[in-house]
Amino acid sequence: MRIGIIGLPQSGKTTLFQLLTNNPSHLSQKPSLKANTGIARVIDPRVTKLSQIFSPKKTTYAAIEMLDTANLPKSQNKNGSSLLEALKDVDAVVQVVRAFDNSSAARPMSELAEIQSELILADWGLVETRLGRIEKERAKGANNTSAKETALLRRFKETLEQEQPLRAVVLTEEEEKLIRGYNFLTRKPLLIAVNVDEEQMRRHSYPQKEELEDWAHERSIPVILISGQVEREISQLEEPDRSLFMADLGIAESGIERLSRVVYAHLGLISYFTVGEDEVRAWTIRQGTNARQAAGKIHSDLERGFIRAEVISYEDFITAGNMQKAKEKGMLRLEGREYIVQDGDIISIRFKV
Repeated sequence: MRIGIIGLPQSGKTTLFQLLTNNPSHLSQKPSLKANTGIARVIDPRVTKLSQIFSPKKTTYAAIEMLDTANLPKSQNKNGSSLLEALKDVDAVVQVVRAFDNSSAARPMSELAEIQSELILADWGLVETRLGRIEKERAKGANNTSAKETALLRRFKETLEQEQPLRAVVLTEEEEKLIRGYNFLTRKPLLIAVNVDEEQMRRHSYPQKEELEDWAHERSIPVILISGQVEREISQLEEPDRSLFMADLGIAESGIERLSRVVYAHLGLISYFTVGEDEVRAWTIRQGTNARQAAGKIHSDLERGFIRAEVISYEDFITAGNMQKAKEKGMLRLEGREYIVQDGDIISIRFKV
């Protein structure tokens, strides 16, 4: 899974990227078309607990690849070509919006609108270019584009010219297939991370909060409150100081953990676990994935030779205390290939190649 982080200069997006990826690198002061990349661990307390129980040689949390897009002047972003290039392969976009008010610069709704306009412009440029190419090919008698695809692109153009994202266009399954290769930015899942200061985090308040949250609610876009200032302090503390500091702020988990959780929920992702003395590991799959497909996430041999999956929920395992007691209580069960894996399942695959 790849997540693109976008935002205006001084919004705090690079700080968020550094904290997510534990990456001290920073963007050059000079404009660049190249995004910084890094891997963010999804700190799941269930994995931590299982690791404490099994004491494995290795503990592996789920991971998200993060891209910190460069700050590009509009002169280098004609028709959004640079944004398209930077974000074309991401699965979702996180826009960081500055709301901390240590100066008069806090204008979250303006920041939100400015970046969203850039994304709309990028998609409009893509549609316009494609339609122009279709017309040229048609004039030469060499066009193979279906009338349905052309009509859909014109519909997209009309939507974008009304300053609406393509996310607002309801598509049929056939239409989804027609545009599968386009990578439109305003069809990608979007999350808003509002960057606040410590006092705003305590009050759960910031300028234009109601307006921003209403805007997001109308579009079914998740909003999370995050503070680069607070996150940096949390990252530098050891337990129990970390827990005491967070309790004083009235938060149960760090903003980094909240962001990971919201990204998972918004993209329809879940985790299942494999456990043992060698490794405790979280595996990321989409909701609705069956046991055989989930086995393929570990290795293709497991999917090809799948026989059965031995399954227990995380909650049942914790209640039992260990695998032996879980077996004695009948909590472990055998499931076939069509079993739909649930979030938090602990699974052992039986297979034969």
